[in-house]
Amino acid sequence: MQKSFGILYIVATPIGNLQDITQRALDTFQSVDLIAAEDTRHSGLLLSHYGIKKPFFALHDHNEQQKADLLVEKLQQGVNIALISDAGTPLISDPGFHLVRKCRQAGITVSPLPGACAAITALCAAGIASDRFCFEGFLPAKSKARCDKLQRLVEEERTLIFYESTHRILDTLEDIKTVFGETRYVVLAREITKTWETITGNEVAQLLAWLKADPNRTKGEMVLIIEGKINSEEKQFNPQAIQALKLISQELPLKKAAAIVAELYDYKKNALYQLGLEMNL
Repeated sequence: MQKSFGILYIVATPIGNLQDITQRALDTFQSVDLIAAEDTRHSGLLLSHYGIKKPFFALHDHNEQQKADLLVEKLQQGVNIALISDAGTPLISDPGFHLVRKCRQAGITVSPLPGACAAITALCAAGIASDRFCFEGFLPAKSKARCDKLQRLVEEERTLIFYESTHRILDTLEDIKTVFGETRYVVLAREITKTWETITGNEVAQLLAWLKADPNRTKGEMVLIIEGKINSEEKQFNPQAIQALKLISQELPLKKAAAIVAELYDYKKNALYQLGLEMNL
């Protein structure tokens, strides 16, 4: 009798605070035969913290295409494998795509376990429209390529989400200022869930000045959230007011929602009501 295939589990891990691990993730680590990790030493600390000992298999950007076939073979032999990245949800700007695609092509079950994701966690607290957004990962390292990429996104109306490194954050914001203009609203979420968690939003020129005032503000893991291009009817309102109008109008009639937001942000309720009609709220 042929042995059934194993299962590939895609397991999200904490992005900082170890208490953000899910019980299902811990149960899965206990039950699988092997853990494929981006950095086995880093992930070993997480499992050690919870008293879990399992064999590791290194799977990272530099070896994934070569090693994916070997992992597929193991799965076909009935081995259950958990795929994890250094932090957050695997495949979101992390390795795993080639392995998952090969597993699906081979008829192997791929089971995702939800959990922490820096992009979504930052978006939830940004105060920028979250009903429509696009995740762009890391911008190019070189300024010319970075500006070219930003230029292709300058007309994008959806909220834009990027990851950025500590040594490029100032240069990236300078390029955002150049391409999107000094008044484009940007939120920087730094060290999310960690001790020095900071979530700061402002016009990009003001955000840059704030960062330059203290070098410590440029350190750590970073998510940049950029307000999408807003149409002319919306430009007179700040993004928090627009988001509040969207949320409140889900629970109350638009006229009532407009009145509440007008009181909160000192706008004319008729103007907000008209905006809501134009936005089909």
